[in-house]
Amino acid sequence: MSETTRYTISIYTENNIGLLNRISAIFLKRHINFLSFSTSQSEIPDVFRFIIVVKMTESGVKKIVQQIEKQVDVIKAFYHTDEETIFQESALYKVKSSYLFEERQIQNIIKDSHANIVTVSPEFFVIEKTGFRHETEKLREDLVPYGLLQFVRSGRISVTKSAMGISEILNNFNNQNND
Repeated sequence: MSETTRYTISIYTENNIGLLNRISAIFLKRHINFLSFSTSQSEIPDVFRFIIVVKMTESGVKKIVQQIEKQVDVIKAFYHTDEETIFQESALYKVKSSYLFEERQIQNIIKDSHANIVTVSPEFFVIEKTGFRHETEKLREDLVPYGLLQFVRSGRISVTKSAMGISEILNNFNNQNND
């Protein structure tokens, strides 16, 4: 059996209804679970980028990317290993305000984790942490004894260490469609 690796799949798309369902179906058919998922505007106007993290074989990820690229609204899809990308996640933690003032240790936890307090109210305060999954998870675990009211973590966001050339691909795509 081939070795599985964690891959970040970047998909550049037009922003059309139903595309997420079609992309999800490609993974569902093969019983592949997302480890992380995020989407946002890309560096190109009117082009969106999906970032999906999966753990699978290289031959499997190649097949998935080829299938994704067959979708009408997909401009281009890429896959990269963790070593080929720079990536982070963000997390927000909502904690009872009384702990901020009554428990000195919580201030040390926040400081040691390089997190930031983004808002304070009489009932709660909110901490923001950006980092690797194990860092945001450690802070979550450290805050649980202090009345963690809510927790949310983003999917992975990433950029590649090498150029993907998506602007050139998009220019060629637009030129072909305008001819």
